[in-house]
Amino acid sequence: MSRVCQVTGKKTSTWNNRSHSLRATKRKFYPNLFYKKIKDPETGLVFKIRVSAKGLRTLRKHGLV
Repeated sequence: MSRVCQVTGKKTSTWNNRSHSLRATKRKFYPNLFYKKIKDPETGLVFKIRVSAKGLRTLRKHGLV
């Protein structure tokens, strides 16, 4: 499974490491992901989603977690 937030769409990004001599080497930045169970208020079904910390705040704001 890829590292993608199912709420915000955040995914792995690539940037450069910069040494003291400013030599650039590639590195990866991973999103801060969690597995979270949420309940659908209409059907009562429980879903297990992969959500970032920012997406978790969004879900809490709307009362889904």
